[in-house]
Amino acid sequence: MLLIADIQERKQEIIDGLKVKRFDNAEEAIEKLLKLDEQRKNAKTRLDKALGESKSVAKQIGQLMQQGKKEEAEEAKSKTADLKNECKALNEELSQVENELRDLLYTIPNYPSALVKEGNSDEDNELISEHGDIPQLPEGSKAHWDLIKEYDIIDFELGNKITGAGFPVYKGQGARLQRALINFFLDEAVKSGYSEVAPPVMVNEASGLGTGQLPDKEGQMYKITDQDLYMIPTAEVPIMNLYRDVIIPEEKLPVKHAGYTPCFRKEAGSWGADVRGLNRLHQFDKVELIEIIKPEESEKAHENMCNHVVGLLKKLELPFRILRLCGGDLGFTAHITYDYEVFSAGQKKWLECSSVSNVLNYQTNRLKCRYKKDKKTVLLHSLNGSGLALPRIMAAIIENNQTAEGIKIPEVLVPYTGFEYITK
Repeated sequence: MLLIADIQERKQEIIDGLKVKRFDNAEEAIEKLLKLDEQRKNAKTRLDKALGESKSVAKQIGQLMQQGKKEEAEEAKSKTADLKNECKALNEELSQVENELRDLLYTIPNYPSALVKEGNSDEDNELISEHGDIPQLPEGSKAHWDLIKEYDIIDFELGNKITGAGFPVYKGQGARLQRALINFFLDEAVKSGYSEVAPPVMVNEASGLGTGQLPDKEGQMYKITDQDLYMIPTAEVPIMNLYRDVIIPEEKLPVKHAGYTPCFRKEAGSWGADVRGLNRLHQFDKVELIEIIKPEESEKAHENMCNHVVGLLKKLELPFRILRLCGGDLGFTAHITYDYEVFSAGQKKWLECSSVSNVLNYQTNRLKCRYKKDKKTVLLHSLNGSGLALPRIMAAIIENNQTAEGIKIPEVLVPYTGFEYITK
């Protein structure tokens, strides 16, 4: 969440940024926030004064009793009782204001970078660059949803039978390719200095609040209602929460983790050709990258994380493009995000496979994730990125590499699959 001190210092800049992010009533929300903060300060001042007076009067009681001034001591006891009641009321008032202030802060997104342009949706995202050659497929080439049936490597009907739509079953060489991609992505992350971690795939409410998925994305998350647990939408949630309420020693920075997990999203309201086949699933596999770093180093770290994703796509020999998200498409917690899209030749369309975001101290403020600098406690910055999400990478590999001999496996994956072609 945003820091109140930052809002006070750069009030208009943050309001203008929230408007770019299409946050409704940005000015009204910020004004209400600052008003609540004043109420909080006022209640705290009055409570501190009453507590101080109560302690002072309590000390006087013993002195008065020693001096034999029983009547005055009784008056002091009565005053102490009144002050205790006043303190209780002020404490309740302070708690109420603090809760209201916190709840309002939870609803206000991170403000965007000055690089983020105006825009309402993904159609307004800014194209930064394109890489690689678009494959020229032979006549009769197919989209992956036909190829997976032909080669019997992914079965949506079985998944629908077992669970429901959007939960595919990977079979044979398809399962092997899926595993190869996971291992390749993890190995490449470790080579780039990320430490591998295998976190839980369910989190509690505090974890969801800590990374900003709650309350913003509650409707998109699967909830285990009788235990108050959520299936994770991304490994970012449990990995970042490893450092909730933690002061990280300076010599341990930066923290860099890579984690593979299945991910679960309701994807409510999704429909049309964009969700066909592997394009959009309720359960999918992803390797996630997170970094926790000193504030002055986060911009360079973001660039490095972006370069890591570029390296993966080049090694997979997939044509891709890089987009900078506009304000209206930028995620709730993100300060700036670059999306990576691969071209899937069978569908003749671009498919997003990674988002790499700098979150600044928005998450670490919620998580209370800090380090000591010159004996002062300082909030760290956090970054996250997909390195990579598998379904659309699978779709692009299957579609782009269809040949008369079968589906050709990218050379870098052959040591992982043990075969060069998926065959019938």
